[in-house]
Amino acid sequence: MLTFIGLGLYDERSITVEGQEALRNADRAYAEFYTSTLLGTTLEELESHHDLSIEVRDRAGVEQHPDDILEAAERETVAFLTAGDTMISTTHVDLRLRAHDRGIETRVIHGVTAQTATSALTGLQNYRFGTATTLPFPYAHGADGLPESVTRTIDENREDGVHTVVYLDIKVDNEAATNRLDRDETVEAYMTADVAAGLLAEEYPDLVGVVVARAGSPEPLVEAATMTALAERDFGDPLHLLVIPGDCHLLEADALVELAGADRSTLDVV
Repeated sequence: MLTFIGLGLYDERSITVEGQEALRNADRAYAEFYTSTLLGTTLEELESHHDLSIEVRDRAGVEQHPDDILEAAERETVAFLTAGDTMISTTHVDLRLRAHDRGIETRVIHGVTAQTATSALTGLQNYRFGTATTLPFPYAHGADGLPESVTRTIDENREDGVHTVVYLDIKVDNEAATNRLDRDETVEAYMTADVAAGLLAEEYPDLVGVVVARAGSPEPLVEAATMTALAERDFGDPLHLLVIPGDCHLLEADALVELAGADRSTLDVV
């Protein structure tokens, strides 16, 4: 049995009750933190809270060499853990299909996602979001300016009047990341919203963005302004993402003004 469990957004308590029960009943647990991570906890705290050992795998260990995970799931009850919702913004459907090819039963236990939390925190209606995109660090894509995948997504969504979630790049050396969970050395790179806004301001200086920082934590932050203005601000600890509002319903505009400090005159209200 292979059970995919979403851990939620922030710390060891963000998991659902159903997920916690399944994890504690597992014989073996694996996790990956290269697609996202829980910045409100450590590996040690996760293991202590759920009373089991968790083996952290790097990208190659999940996507290219998962045979030992699958072999364990043929004999035992195995949990596979990710931050957020286990099948959102990940490639883990491939692992699930590999399990099915071996005749292994699978189960998915969902967690809270950044997408749904963003809708809730900003007041933007979930069904009015278009295609999401990820903004990489400039060194990661090696081209001048913004990647075409980012500008195309933003431009097409704006033309359609829908909102855009811009996920911000995470770079993790997984061996170092595992060690980091046990010491205070900084070994990951998380793009922050001010850096992202600065990159976007080169193409869209007057475009309104909404920063969502530390969703799922006790004190999330939501703040709206133009990309130029956001690039000059400090939004504190990660994780961050940006939302680019499209055409706003009157209630959505009210929410952005009240919850994010938006200037109503800068919003497209329909």
